[in-house]
Amino acid sequence: MAKREDTAPTKPERSKPMRGRAGRMQGGRGSGRASTGAVRLWGRHAVEAALTNPARSAKKLWGTREAIQAMLDDHDAELPPSLAVEYAQAADLARLVARDAPHQGLVLDCLALEDVALQDVLESAEGRTLVVLDSVTDPHNVGAILRSCAAFDVAALITQDRNAPLESGTLAKAASGALEVVPWVRVVNLARALELMAEAGYWRIGLDGEGSAVFPSAVPSGPVALVLGAEGEGLRHNVAQHCDAIARLPIASAVESLNVSNAAAIALYAVATRGEAG
Repeated sequence: MAKREDTAPTKPERSKPMRGRAGRMQGGRGSGRASTGAVRLWGRHAVEAALTNPARSAKKLWGTREAIQAMLDDHDAELPPSLAVEYAQAADLARLVARDAPHQGLVLDCLALEDVALQDVLESAEGRTLVVLDSVTDPHNVGAILRSCAAFDVAALITQDRNAPLESGTLAKAASGALEVVPWVRVVNLARALELMAEAGYWRIGLDGEGSAVFPSAVPSGPVALVLGAEGEGLRHNVAQHCDAIARLPIASAVESLNVSNAAAIALYAVATRGEAG
């Protein structure tokens, strides 16, 4: 590993720290999610987004001089003086992350984000779409869905605590920065969470290839919660029973099903563009 340097690189005549708008709502009592623990992130978008999120507590940054300087140049900023920084060669960084992980010259140790409470989300969502995942455990899929959620201004992603991946470098890399800007609510009971969404005025649409309704005709004019299940198994019976409608995407019969992250992106587009054709 390269020799440690405790002083963060700075650019002359610049004083703006790498801080942006809060990506998370605070609180989370009863959310079912542990808010402690360390997370190691890698990749330019994931690391930059974490450093610009004031809700994220960053502890140490490893990086090549070129990658760190390029990040500072792009943001016209300085790293927080409290952040420990160590310069390293790319080969040294590869030893800090998962095998063959594309670290792009940046690795960050930080704390997990604070819990987010579903009730807080429902009170501030202002009718924006919610996405609910039932037993989707692949961090690549969850990360990709978070990225789509950010693209379509989703109010929050909701998962069950024990049937979803934890924050990780793999998930954050797939999310390409969206982990820091889309509130992620982890609940103990998805059925109860869906009941609360209904009480808040949300129409709950479960996605399933055997659904009787078809997108986009299944999308109402009011607030929508999209509910997606794991590939292969689909929605669990109790979760499906708490949906107002079960709908399918109009895909060709030559394809049995879509990857859950692709299905989420298409459904979110349908919700975002409803009524535009008229």
